[in-house]
Amino acid sequence: MSHKWVYLFTEVDEAQQYVGGSWDSVRALLGGKGAGLADMIRGKLPVPPGFTVTTEACNAYLAAGEQFPAGLWEQELAAMKATEAATGKVFGDPSNPLLVSCRSGAKFSMPGMMDTVLNIGLNEATVAGMVALTGNEKFVYDSYRRLVQMFGSVVMDVPKDDFEKVLETYRHQAGVASDSDLSVDALKEITAQFKQIVKQVTGQDFPSDPYDQLKLATEAVFRSWNGKRAIDYRNASKIAHDLGTAVNICTMVFGNMGQDSGTGVLTTRDVSHGDPNIEGDFLINAQGEDVVSGTRQTMQMSDMKAIMPVMYEQLEAICHQLENYYRETQDIEFTVERGTLWILQTRNAKRTAQAAIRIAVDMADEGLISRTEAVTRVQPWDVDFYLHPQFDINAKKAATARGELLAVGLNVSPGAAVGQVTFDADTAEHWAKEEGKAVIMVRPETTPNDVHGMLAAKGILTSRGGRTSHAALVARQFGIPAVVGVAALEVDVEGRKATVNGVVYREGDWFSLDGTTGEIFTSKIDTKTPDIDDPYLLKLLSWADELRTLGVWANADYPADARRARQFGAEGIGLTRTEHMFFETHRLPTVQKMILAKTEEERDAALAVLLPFQREDFDGLFRAMDTLPVTIRLIDPPMHEFLPSQETLLVEVTELRMTKPGSPELAAKEALLSAVQAMHEANPMLGLRGVRLGIHFPSLTRMQVRAIIEAACDCTKDGVDVHPKIMIPLTAHINELKVQQSALEAEAKAVMAEKGIEVNYQFGTMIEIPRAALTAGQIAEMAQFFSFGTNDLTQMTFGISRDDAEKGFLLEYIDKKILPENPFASIDEAGVGALMDMAVKAGRATRSDLEIGICGEHGGDPQSIDLCHRLGLDYVSCSPFRVPIARLAAAHAALKHGK
Repeated sequence: MSHKWVYLFTEVDEAQQYVGGSWDSVRALLGGKGAGLADMIRGKLPVPPGFTVTTEACNAYLAAGEQFPAGLWEQELAAMKATEAATGKVFGDPSNPLLVSCRSGAKFSMPGMMDTVLNIGLNEATVAGMVALTGNEKFVYDSYRRLVQMFGSVVMDVPKDDFEKVLETYRHQAGVASDSDLSVDALKEITAQFKQIVKQVTGQDFPSDPYDQLKLATEAVFRSWNGKRAIDYRNASKIAHDLGTAVNICTMVFGNMGQDSGTGVLTTRDVSHGDPNIEGDFLINAQGEDVVSGTRQTMQMSDMKAIMPVMYEQLEAICHQLENYYRETQDIEFTVERGTLWILQTRNAKRTAQAAIRIAVDMADEGLISRTEAVTRVQPWDVDFYLHPQFDINAKKAATARGELLAVGLNVSPGAAVGQVTFDADTAEHWAKEEGKAVIMVRPETTPNDVHGMLAAKGILTSRGGRTSHAALVARQFGIPAVVGVAALEVDVEGRKATVNGVVYREGDWFSLDGTTGEIFTSKIDTKTPDIDDPYLLKLLSWADELRTLGVWANADYPADARRARQFGAEGIGLTRTEHMFFETHRLPTVQKMILAKTEEERDAALAVLLPFQREDFDGLFRAMDTLPVTIRLIDPPMHEFLPSQETLLVEVTELRMTKPGSPELAAKEALLSAVQAMHEANPMLGLRGVRLGIHFPSLTRMQVRAIIEAACDCTKDGVDVHPKIMIPLTAHINELKVQQSALEAEAKAVMAEKGIEVNYQFGTMIEIPRAALTAGQIAEMAQFFSFGTNDLTQMTFGISRDDAEKGFLLEYIDKKILPENPFASIDEAGVGALMDMAVKAGRATRSDLEIGICGEHGGDPQSIDLCHRLGLDYVSCSPFRVPIARLAAAHAALKHGK
């Protein structure tokens, strides 16, 4: 007996037995559409008879070089005989013809990505028989021209426009807007012309044998699985390419038989906003393709309620039945044929992020699903979308149609931004603050010196950089939409212009930037801003909080960030980067004096000026996070980052030597250049930074600890419950902590003695060097907490520069499957994850109550959060705008792996 490739809709029990009983496996075998049709027949809903050719048949066909596997066609013929028996009609018989549709249906819904052919079985003989049977010549020829048109484009690769031009001509001549308004004679002529087009384009006659039509249509649906649009959709949706599509052969029912007929597509709830109302499109005297193709102006479901109240009442009851059965919002296709309702498809409905959240919460409140299931149904990216402005979808499509899509880069920080282009941070800040302009800051790449402009900008665009570049990190930190690594973009900062494919864009031109998709447009596109205060989102996140065990903290450098993080549900600050405070315009000159000081007295004088600034910064953070921990990382970057670049100074000195020789200005620039050259390091990111810098310039980190403890004492005096955690970065050896931490402990105790106030503080370190992970047991002798800096840990474990790699070979590695994914987007579990696991176990073996978290960008990545849960970390820390995402992802991890 040959393998079973075909199942009647009524044979779902047999299919379920074959796959071992799992309904998910039934969907994999019959596709979502076929499984849904079979399930509805089992539920005694009005579904036309038919059968499904399995996904296994599709894969076998494609694997055999597009040849039917043994037994498939014979089984399809037998299934057609069974369908004839169920309908009382005969396929290809002019006296009582059976017509069928041929439609794709993969396990996962891929709307519009694969092919459909309607009205299979029509030819000159069956057309005459249909006319005799129905007495409706217009309906029959409308169906016939549809078959030739759809079959010609889908199966025989005739360009769709060739058919549409003919229809447009006849509509214009008749003075009508819709194909359904054309006369019978026009439809006959159009059908004849369509056949001629098929012959001209393909050199073949349109097939008149119904069985030839059926076989060719089945093959076309199989082949559409590997069509470009289907592959692109699967890539975007992360759907496997080896699943294959099923083919559903279903008895045709006709919505184009007159005013008592119609067709529509609905969802059982509003999938745009989540309202519990039936929503969709409906047409009188039409077939399904008319609804989804946009060729006719559709009516709303409320119109159907008024026009066909009895049919609507039946349909509404079926909607409730299906939603209660599947416990999910359903996407339903239906047809009314001469007053009889037929259901042609049901599947779980696609929905916006906003709708996904409300629907999940409503269904839990209705008792249809549990709260736990509601949490699992909403995905972290749904929340991500929710937190950022988004472009109106239709406005973006219109902009693309107008040719305004400029380029595509890395989508590193989601959301929509519209603004005028500027090329430097100072102008961006001035335009935004002084002139009230919306700004898109465009740079080759950004540096910490650009932060003020970045904070002022609506969006950030760079021609270089990767997902963990400075621009990407800052953008995500502050929720600024950003696109980086746009290779087609040539940025000329001096010339105040950018060029793409030879077209020049100048300062002040308008750009629209979609950080969710990486697209850049050369026009102003309308945006809409979701609301974080949405009660459904807040309720869902509160349920997630009850389920998770992993804490969620935030990375925040300023009090405003801390307040936002707390509003979004952060339970502490896991990283405050003190160096960002040094880059503020009024502080930077003092920082530079401190760096360039030639004596300890000069350096101490500069530090004395910086001390109150730092104390004020920390005071604001402690007050914003009253009762919650605040982790402050001592200065980390190398000193040269606070000074002008050597290249810039060389240019300036050269120009001054030519224009102002012997001037005080030249002398000052030469002195600065000499200092910068003296500090030059071949690889500064592996040079004098982090704990090394604190040991080399002990007065700098002592000043920072003094500022922290003074602020903590002042807040404590005012009744604020403070929990400072002082974090020493880049530790590689226990002896570094012994030197640095001991000195800083003494400073902290001295401040508390001066203030007469005791503060409960902790000293800890970042684990971001592989050696620190390997010797974590020793390091825990000093450190009271660990925080994994996974950006640097990944970089040092792989031995690659993240920015250079992401714009170079790393993408090639991913494309060639050398690496399964970008290790800077999700933690490399086998390598970096193994080091983390070793550090956790060794650290807690030394200090059982060792608190361990993560403060790299991975802290907001759901996949990395899942790993952190499994490793037994206490918390993850991420940008404030990713806190809600992390709360949900942590709940998912707890549910997946157990608490």
